[in-house]
Amino acid sequence: MDVMMKGKPLTTNSTVPVKGEQAPDFSLNDLNEKTISLSDYKGEVVLISTFPDINTSTCSRQTAKFNEMARTLDSTRILSISTNTKEEQKDWCSAKEIDMDLLHDSDRSFSKAYGLYVEEMDKTARAVFVLNREGQIVYREVVKEMSQDPNYEEAIAAARHEEAEMT
Repeated sequence: MDVMMKGKPLTTNSTVPVKGEQAPDFSLNDLNEKTISLSDYKGEVVLISTFPDINTSTCSRQTAKFNEMARTLDSTRILSISTNTKEEQKDWCSAKEIDMDLLHDSDRSFSKAYGLYVEEMDKTARAVFVLNREGQIVYREVVKEMSQDPNYEEAIAAARHEEAEMT
């Protein structure tokens, strides 16, 4: 898939899963080095937010915004994923209240499995997925210009819709 960074064309490693497909399972470590797997959330609505670098304004804003918006959701799990190190993520979190799982993709396995790995930058492309309780992708946005924000409202609306389907 083609994306851009400040107008410069880049290519991801593979095809990104689409709406209607089963989300590929993965296992990554959180800030406490606990292994978190997508399969741990079977039966729950999951919002996956990926970003290139927590130490940039857009990525920081995306992570903070989804963290803030998570408080308006009843039962959606938010997983924020980047190739940043655990230390970089911890430093970012140190002054914030975080209500989501921040996961580091140290070996790039998640990024590659989801077709979001940008080898030229050694980063993950910016994307958002919402999964229903069966792990099927019901919302997908790959942000073409990686320096821009995702559509927060649409992603949260998709998560709310899936939460309503659970009752």
